[in-house]
Amino acid sequence: MIKRIYIDTSVFGGNFDEEFSTDTITFFDRVRNGEITIIVSDILEAELLGAPDFVRQLLDSFSNEFIERVRLSKDASELADKYIEAKVVGKTSKADCQHIAMATLCHADVLVSWNFKHIVNLNRIRGYNGINFQNGHQMIEKRTPKEIFNYGNEE
Repeated sequence: MIKRIYIDTSVFGGNFDEEFSTDTITFFDRVRNGEITIIVSDILEAELLGAPDFVRQLLDSFSNEFIERVRLSKDASELADKYIEAKVVGKTSKADCQHIAMATLCHADVLVSWNFKHIVNLNRIRGYNGINFQNGHQMIEKRTPKEIFNYGNEE
C-alpha cells in the first residue's frame, strides 16, 4: 500500500485548477483522513512563497502528523545535477530535478505531480530512473494524483 507520497508544487496548484481539481481534492482528502503521509520539501515550500495566499494556505490546512518534511541535501543536489548532465531535462528544470532526487533519496513510495512536461512524462521517467539505476538508487514511480488510487474500487 502507498503510504509516503512526495508531492511537488503543481499538486497544490492543481487543487484550484478546473481541469485537475476533482482528482486533487480527492487526493488531499486522503491526506486529511490519515491514509497517506505527504512528503514536503523545502524546495516546495520556497516555490509556494510566490503563489497566491489561498494556495499557500492549503499546506497549512493539513495536520503535521500527515506531513514529513525533507531538505535538499548535498547528495540530492548532486543527483539532480546528474539528471541535467544526462540531458533528461534542460538546466532550466533544475527544481524539478531536485524534487525527483529528493523523492528518490528519501525513498518515497511515489512522486505525485501534474507536471507533464518535466516529470510525469514517459521519456523523462525513463531518463530519471536510468540515472537512478546507474548511480545505485531506487527507481521511483511518478504519477498524477488521479493515478495512484483505485477510486471506488478499493476493498
